[in-house]
Amino acid sequence: MSKLAFRRAYSALLALTFASLLTSSAFAANKVDLHTRKVSKDYLKKFTPKSGMNVENSVARKRSASVRASSGISGVDTLTNWTDSFTEPGFDNAGNPQSVWPYAMVGNAPESHRTTFINAPVIPVTLQVVDASGNVVNDPDTGAPLIQRVTPGIVNAVLESPLFEAFAYTSGFGQFNDQMQRAEFWDRIHHGHGWESENGWHTLLNSRLKRTRTMSIPASAVLYALNADGTCCEFMLVDDSTFTAALFPPTFPVDNTTVIGAAELAGDMRTRDLTSFLFNNVYLFDAGSGSCCVLGFHEYDFEPGVPSNGNLPRFYVMDYSSWISPGLFGGGFQDITAMSHEISETFNDPFVNNWTPWWLSLDPATGFGLCQDNLETGDVVEVLSSNVTYTVGLNNRTYHLQNEALFPWFAFESPSPARLGAYSFPDETTVTTLSPPNLLPGCTPAP
Repeated sequence: MSKLAFRRAYSALLALTFASLLTSSAFAANKVDLHTRKVSKDYLKKFTPKSGMNVENSVARKRSASVRASSGISGVDTLTNWTDSFTEPGFDNAGNPQSVWPYAMVGNAPESHRTTFINAPVIPVTLQVVDASGNVVNDPDTGAPLIQRVTPGIVNAVLESPLFEAFAYTSGFGQFNDQMQRAEFWDRIHHGHGWESENGWHTLLNSRLKRTRTMSIPASAVLYALNADGTCCEFMLVDDSTFTAALFPPTFPVDNTTVIGAAELAGDMRTRDLTSFLFNNVYLFDAGSGSCCVLGFHEYDFEPGVPSNGNLPRFYVMDYSSWISPGLFGGGFQDITAMSHEISETFNDPFVNNWTPWWLSLDPATGFGLCQDNLETGDVVEVLSSNVTYTVGLNNRTYHLQNEALFPWFAFESPSPARLGAYSFPDETTVTTLSPPNLLPGCTPAP
């Protein structure tokens, strides 16, 4: 998601262990003992994978005005989007009653019967670990340079995945995110040519591979595990705040010192695009709390307008997603699980401000729950201990999409007007019951 407990607390012992590690003398800026940065391949198994969010940007956002429309948000230079609202009693994040909930989504409205094409650049990112002078450091035992590249095999697997190529679902034959939206707005689209028709309402991604970018991260902000042959790397963990600072431009005007800044200036990332920054087994942890591991997030980079676009504010919609090698995490998280999660949430919440009534997703097996107030489709499922992923065989590969909660679940609609009366997609059995309604912040029942 973008909003899966980026700051979820773990046990006090775990946090204390991390805090001790991160504040040791080995973290001195000019001299880092890389032995303290190495972990085993099984290190990640102790954590629950999740997605994250750009906290700094999101905190500053204000709730949208209640306006029902079919056209996109006005006065902004960004990708094609449509707006609407639904009505349901609830409370905002300050505890004030609210019943009308506006939202924006990628594409054109279901009633348009139009096919919208969105350019979807995929930008591989090489991550290199550097010393205080900016030089790449080597593993002290094998001498392997600590450089994590996105291999051509990973790139090809992503571009040939069900995110960008068609597959058969219960809603029809098409790309994963397009078919998810058709399923969740099934009652609002025209079915005159049959559900399998290529005509009518679709939102399709045109993938485009762009030049690889390089991100440099100081050794003090990284943990890593070597491959079995001693080369770099089985995976890397990067402190989330350090990663965010290296990804997003910090100042105006944009310069090329960050990954996004360089991509924008080169024209590889444009306001009308949905851009994915692809990493190879690079995950995020929180150096303050010790929580781990974020596999991706979706956001947008805000830039002020320029004369060439009529001085309209510019929203560059993007996601960071890591390719996941099998066996690192439990629950079937591998290959494009994170990317399917983030792009699905981008389709349903491109500007990370689609607020909803508070909802509580509970795992029936463990009783563990997640409480949020946003239209983040992957987070509802991510908290579950089973049935999280959905396998698809395509182009001689097996992919692991994440199952997603559908819009009627967030709107508390019963029965669901989605395809087959479902609350989840592609597996309609993943989410079958609604959250308790009319919850206060923190998901406590209203009096």
